[in-house]
Amino acid sequence: MMKYVALLRGINVGGHAKIAMKDLRELFGELGFDEVQTYLQSGNVVFADPAGAAPGELRERIEKRLSDGLGVPASVLLRTGESLARTVAANPYLDREDDPTKLHVTFLAERPTAEQAAGLQTPAGETAEFTLVGDEIHLHVPGGYGRTKLNNTFIERRLGIAATTRNWKSVNALRAMAS
Repeated sequence: MMKYVALLRGINVGGHAKIAMKDLRELFGELGFDEVQTYLQSGNVVFADPAGAAPGELRERIEKRLSDGLGVPASVLLRTGESLARTVAANPYLDREDDPTKLHVTFLAERPTAEQAAGLQTPAGETAEFTLVGDEIHLHVPGGYGRTKLNNTFIERRLGIAATTRNWKSVNALRAMAS
């Protein structure tokens, strides 16, 4: 049975789109998913799909239920435990950064085209750097994520693709939960 990680975009941020994790786990259970677990308050749900539905169908069902059932319109990005293991292995900054708080991954709803990717340039004066790997962007932010211009909003605007960012600790915890 395939395990997935649902990364909900924009919930429980700044007091907006608040969802209790208990309600989120119940919602996923009502959708027929097994082994439902949440991680932190920022919309990370690990679950198994016994029906084996296609990822696009799962995403649509979850988004509809969030909107209709909880009144929270939220975008959902799905990853598998296997894809998160590849994400962790592909981080190009692990060999030069010992502080995991300086590492983040921005998950994209789709792989950008070459033209979209070309529009993603590091702003002048920025100390952070990024590497695009498929439908994910690895970030190294020596000054901290709260200070970088290479944040989720910047990336979404430049690429025109929905995105959500997680810190390195969360990425590793979700990978472990989904394996």
